[in-house]
Amino acid sequence: MRYLGLDIGDKSIGVALSDPLGMLATPLTIIERRDKSADLEAIASIIRENQVETTVVGLPRSMSGDMGIQAEKVSAFAEALRRHTGVKLEMRDERLSTVSARRLMREAGKKSRERDDAFAAALILQGYLDEDWMAGHEQT
Repeated sequence: MRYLGLDIGDKSIGVALSDPLGMLATPLTIIERRDKSADLEAIASIIRENQVETTVVGLPRSMSGDMGIQAEKVSAFAEALRRHTGVKLEMRDERLSTVSARRLMREAGKKSRERDDAFAAALILQGYLDEDWMAGHEQT
């Protein structure tokens, strides 16, 4: 089962994809935002090409956990994506994912910020995959 991770911003959308077993997230690409229908179709195309069954979208809550303006915009876009693709959609708290992505890239010696969104999407997706795996392997 393949999963897609999205870090949705106003200017770009970071995209990550899991391996076919749904265990490892990898940064895939960045979609430069144009308009809603073009953005939805760009993601739908990736979903079709990779036979994605679940999309995980980072929800940018405030540090207090509240839904701010950006979180509301992301939620609305995610709902439009769910309607457009029919693929299962999961929302995941993404607080600090971009900050963590920039730190990891800096530690790896990468200076370009242009891949930050894709790395943030990979962090969001990997967190979801890890939680999903742990939930399926809990001892009773």
